[in-house]
Amino acid sequence: MASMSDSASPDAAPDLIDRLRLIEDQPLAERAGAYAAVHDELARRLESAPDDTSASRP
Repeated sequence: MASMSDSASPDAAPDLIDRLRLIEDQPLAERAGAYAAVHDELARRLESAPDDTSASRP
C-alpha cells in the first residue's frame, strides 16, 4: 500500500491535513458533509489515477 508521501503530488498531504484540521474545527453537525466531500474527492482521484497493477505483482 502506498503512503500519501508516495503520491504523484507531494504537496497533497499537507493540503489534506490542513483541510482535515479545518473540518475538525467545524460544528459536529457540519463535519459529516465535509468528510463526505473529502471522501468523494479522494475517490475521484483514485479512480482517475493510472492503473499500475504490474508494479505490485512479483
